Amino acid sequence: MFPELTTQRLLLREINAEDAEGIYSYLSNEEVMKYYGRDTLKNLNEAKEITEIYSKNFEENRGIRWGIEVQDAKGIIGTVGFHNMRQLHKRAEIGYEIHPDYWRKGYASEAISKALSFGFQELDLNRIGAIVFKENKASVNLLMKMGFEQEGVLKEYMYQNGEPHDTYVYSLLKNAR
Repeated sequence: MFPELTTQRLLLREINAEDAEGIYSYLSNEEVMKYYGRDTLKNLNEAKEITEIYSKNFEENRGIRWGIEVQDAKGIIGTVGFHNMRQLHKRAEIGYEIHPDYWRKGYASEAISKALSFGFQELDLNRIGAIVFKENKASVNLLMKMGFEQEGVLKEYMYQNGEPHDTYVYSLLKNAR
C-alpha cells in the first residue's frame, strides 16, 4: 500500500494517471527543466509515461515518488521522492521539483523534510544522496539548508540539451539528522 503523508500545509500522495496534466504543466516549463537532466516534455503522453514509471518503481521497490498537493486544493504542484533505492545498502537518492508558481513559499522544504523523515524512519535508510547541477544554486542552497553535505563533483555527469554538465554529490546520513 502506498503511504500517504501530510504536513502542516501539504498532502504527499500517490501519483496516478490523472496527474499527467499537472506533471506536464511544470515538466514542460523551461525554467523547471533547466537543471533537470532531461529535455522538457513535448506532450501529455510523455507525462503519462512518467506516472507509469513512478508506479513501476514503487511496485518493484526501486523508488517512491509522492505527488505534492496543497491541502484543500486539487492537483499536484510538484513531486518529491526517492529513486535508486537499495535496501541492502540502506541508501537512496532524493529528487524533487515544484511548479514555478509555488517557488519561494517553503513548499519544497516542507515536502523534502517529510520525505527525509519517512526515508530514515520508515524505510530504514542510512544514507540519502542527491545529485545536483553545479549551476542550480537554488537546489544547492535548499539541500544545505536541509543538512546535506557536499561530497564531491562528478565531472560532465549529466547532459542537458546535448551539453555535458558537472554535478555536485550531496548526502545526508541518518545519524547526522
